[in-house]
Amino acid sequence: MNEQGLKKTLLSQEEISEIVTRLGSEITEHYKNSDKELIVIGLLRGSFVFMADLVREIKHPMITDFMTISSYGDGTESTGDVKIVMDLDESITDRDVLLVEDIIDTGNTFSKVIRLIEGRGPASLRICTLLSKPSRRQVEVDIDFCGIEIPDEFVCGYGLDFAQKFRNVPYIGIYEGPVD
Repeated sequence: MNEQGLKKTLLSQEEISEIVTRLGSEITEHYKNSDKELIVIGLLRGSFVFMADLVREIKHPMITDFMTISSYGDGTESTGDVKIVMDLDESITDRDVLLVEDIIDTGNTFSKVIRLIEGRGPASLRICTLLSKPSRRQVEVDIDFCGIEIPDEFVCGYGLDFAQKFRNVPYIGIYEGPVD
């Protein structure tokens, strides 16, 4: 591996592409009879690469929007309190919403985001994640469109980061720290 700290490839570019294509087809099929414009919401920052590829695979009228959520405060452990750092530009009331996340692990923060979105009265809310870590789940999250379940490893690349690094790596690798 060329990227310092990523010692094993978990998903290659080709595998990611196949997953994204499959998810796009599943989402297109799900919304094929809907006459509503879809609002695809990405949670920043991690989902932006995945979402960019995903929306190109969805064959349904849509708009995109983004939210930035924080639950970490100044530390490295989640506080459990969800803070909206950047909110949506679009109203989602009575509209079909697809919430896109890069990875769902414990489900703690994401379940709170779901409740926040549900409180805004969408006509429907579906969840799409590229990666799911069910072994770490503390709060169950109903995932409508799941790319792949992965083992309990710290992963980076394809938008996922460690200290804001590795987002531009075109595959997903397992992070094991810097190489000496």
